[in-house]
Amino acid sequence: MCGIAGRILNSPGNVGRDLVALMEAQEHRGADSTGFAIYTIPRDTGYVLRGMGFDKTNLDADMADFTRVLRDTGSDFLTEPQILQDTSAYYCFRIEISDPKDLSAWIADADTLSNRIEIQSCGRSLEIIKDVGGASQVADKHGVRDLIGTHGLGHARLATESSVLPNASHPFWARPFSDVAIVHNGQITDYFTWRNRLERQGYQFLTSNDSELIAIWVSDQMKNGLTMDQALRKSITSIDGVFTYMIAVPEGIGFAKDRFAMKPIVAIEQNGELAAATEEQAVRRVFADECDVINYDGPSLTGIWTVGNSELAA
Repeated sequence: MCGIAGRILNSPGNVGRDLVALMEAQEHRGADSTGFAIYTIPRDTGYVLRGMGFDKTNLDADMADFTRVLRDTGSDFLTEPQILQDTSAYYCFRIEISDPKDLSAWIADADTLSNRIEIQSCGRSLEIIKDVGGASQVADKHGVRDLIGTHGLGHARLATESSVLPNASHPFWARPFSDVAIVHNGQITDYFTWRNRLERQGYQFLTSNDSELIAIWVSDQMKNGLTMDQALRKSITSIDGVFTYMIAVPEGIGFAKDRFAMKPIVAIEQNGELAAATEEQAVRRVFADECDVINYDGPSLTGIWTVGNSELAA
């Protein structure tokens, strides 16, 4: 029942505003939580982190331990951490850091604190913002409409199996690969089989949400030499379930639909820009003028939409 969306602009602009509009139109598909993955103007060095702490009464101790782990791996804060607190028990953060000596090793060390403080995205440009509530509620709290970038993803969640918490909601970061995010509508039936295989390879999962699995699975395939196009096609025959997902990297957005094609996706492409979503009425919120919509209604479909003249790296 969840709703997903993707947006690509020709050049940096109000991608946050457009993604909020796409998700407001699909809020009826699930308002347990809403999330956004925004690709801002990329940094040459350093990373931006987004995440949450589970108990704001432990904020000072959490940050002290996080700082220690950060500096132990040769990194440090580039700016003062931005902490967002409200009436909820948890808190959210945005942190800019310098390059660690080894990014994957640092992420593994930081994840030793994941029962207290969880990194939910890491990237030169990627920022994942997600929280409980509908699109407008999350956008107002986190200032999503003001975020400038080239492209991004959105998700409206109806929780079916895992808990209704910000860390269990979409989008998911493909830990530990920087700048990779996914949104997913459906259910993976061989989740535990694939999770066990990937855990034996050293990957860590911080939730029981099957969408987190897809993000890591596709990224692992690309790490092992497949292009994104090849990885998307392989996922259709390798992963069991009913799914449509969109996966984003700095160069653009890819999508895949399973062999049963039960989860819809439509798109409008015009003058090098794109809006894609679960429902047609959502994409027409962005492209208000009369234009044709592409309905990707067949089974086993994959596709890639690039930003500008970018080429998707292997």
